[in-house]
Amino acid sequence: MADTFKNIRVYWLAFIAYWGIILFGYDTGVAGGVVANPFFREYFGLTVNGEKNQKRIDEVSSNVVSVLQAGAFFGALLSAPVSSKFGRRWTLFAFSVIFVVGAILTTIASGSNGLAEIYAGRVISGLGIGGISAVAPAYVSECSPKEVRGRITGLFQIMVAVGVMLSYFINFGISLHIKTGEQIWKIPFGFQLVPAGIMCIGLFTESPRWLASVDRNEEALANLAFLRKEAIDSPAIIREMAEIDAAIQEEREARQGLGLKEAFLGKGNLSRFIIAFTIFLLQQWAGQNSVGYYAPQIFESIGYTGNKNSLLASGIYGVIKVVATAIFVFFFVELLGRKLSLFISAIGMGSLFFVIGAILKTHPPPKLDPDATTIPAPPPASQAMAAMMYIYVCFYSMGWGPLPWVYCSDIFPTRTRHYGLALASASQWLWNFVVSKVTPEILTALQYKIFFMFGTINIAGMAVFSLLIPETKGRSLEDMDVIFGSVTAEERQAAINRQEKALDHNPDLDSKRSDSVEKAV
Repeated sequence: MADTFKNIRVYWLAFIAYWGIILFGYDTGVAGGVVANPFFREYFGLTVNGEKNQKRIDEVSSNVVSVLQAGAFFGALLSAPVSSKFGRRWTLFAFSVIFVVGAILTTIASGSNGLAEIYAGRVISGLGIGGISAVAPAYVSECSPKEVRGRITGLFQIMVAVGVMLSYFINFGISLHIKTGEQIWKIPFGFQLVPAGIMCIGLFTESPRWLASVDRNEEALANLAFLRKEAIDSPAIIREMAEIDAAIQEEREARQGLGLKEAFLGKGNLSRFIIAFTIFLLQQWAGQNSVGYYAPQIFESIGYTGNKNSLLASGIYGVIKVVATAIFVFFFVELLGRKLSLFISAIGMGSLFFVIGAILKTHPPPKLDPDATTIPAPPPASQAMAAMMYIYVCFYSMGWGPLPWVYCSDIFPTRTRHYGLALASASQWLWNFVVSKVTPEILTALQYKIFFMFGTINIAGMAVFSLLIPETKGRSLEDMDVIFGSVTAEERQAAINRQEKALDHNPDLDSKRSDSVEKAV
C-alpha cells in the first residue's frame, strides 16, 4: 500500500495516458454491434424486405472493423520518428487530435454517402489510435519504477477491456431504447470524443528517459523526482538517474549515428524485434479479437439468437474481461512472472476452445423460426458454451491479453524503444487487420471448426513460444541490455559507477542541494 501511494503520480499519469487506450478497446468493440443492428442493415441496404444479404453483411462488417486497423498500422509506424523528435507527451497529444477528426466524421455520417464517411472516419481514427497504442506503453514504462512497472504498464490492457465493455453496453442500451434512426450509430461513434477529450487536456509530464536521451538532463532529473515523490538530491533518485544516463551513454557510444539498419541489427537488438513482431502475431490469432470484434455474431452462432440476447451476452463477456484483467494486473503480474503467465494462459485458452468446438459440433443450436413472435431462451448447450467463453476470457486476461504490451515495453533500451514499440504496435495492427477482415468469412465457412483452429494456435504456437522467451520480471529497463547480450553485467556496473561519481560532482546538483537546504532552514 505504501508503494501505491508513493507512486501515485505514476499511476495518475498512466490513468490519463491510457484514456487514449480506452479508445483502442472501444473502437474495436463498437463496430460489430453497430453493424449487427437491424436498422443499420436496412438503412444501408444490407437487409432488403427482411431478407439478409449475408455476403454483403460480411463485407460491410469486415470493412467497418478492419479499415480502423489499416489506419492504425500506418499510425503506429509514423509514431516512431515523431516520438523520437518531439517527445512522448506531445506525440500522444497530436495523435489524439487526429483521432478526434476521424471520430467526428463517423459521427456525422448519414445519407447515401454514409458508409463512405464511416469508412473514411474509421481510417483517420485508426491513424490516431495506432500512434497512441505505440507511444503510450513506452511513455508509461519510461516513467514507472521497476518494482511496479509491470502492474502499471498492464493498466493498458485494463483500459482496452474497459473500452470494449463500454462499447458492448452502449450498443446493448441502444438496442433496448432506440429501434430506428441515425442515433443508432451516431451515439456510439460520438461517445469516442469523451475519452479523447480527457486525454488531450490531461497530459502534463514528459518522460524523464526521453528528456535524458535528448540531453535535457535537468528537466529529466526534476521530472523523475516529481514522479517518485522524492527530493531531487535523494540517493534513490541519483541512483536511478545514474542508471538511465549510463544506459543512454552506452547506447550513444555503441550506436553513433543510429539508422534503421543499426537499430534493428545492432548487437542484442534483432532478437528483441523478432520477439516483438511474433508475440503480437500470435496474440491476434489467439481468437480473442475475433470474439471481441464480432461478439454479437459469435454468441449468435452458439445459440444466443436475437439482437438483445447476443448483445447482453457480449456485455457480460466485457465485464468479466475487465474484472479478470484488473485482478491479474494488480495482484499477479509481478508474482507469476511473464513466461509462466503466458504459458498457463495459452494452455487454458486452447483447451476451452477445443471443448467449445466439440459441444457446438455435437449440440448445434436450433434454428430460429422466422415467424416466431418471441425469442426463445438459449438452450443448455449454448449456456455451457457461453460459460466456457467467459472462463476463456479469464485465461486471456491473465496472460496473452496484457502481457505482450508489458513484455515489449520491458525489453527495448531507451534509444531504440520508439522503434521497438512502433514495430510491436504495427505488428499488432497488421495482424489485427488481417484477423478482423477475414473473421466474418471464416465464421460463415468454418462454423464450429473456427474454435478448433484457434485452439490449435493457442497450444501449438503460443504455449511453445512462451517457453522460449527470457523472463523480465523484476528487472530494470537498463538490465535488458545485459539479458539480450548488448553489454556484459560487468560493463554495465562499471558504467553505473562512473555516472554516480559524475553526478556526485555535478556543480548544478550541488547548487540545488544548497538551495533545498536553505529553503528547509
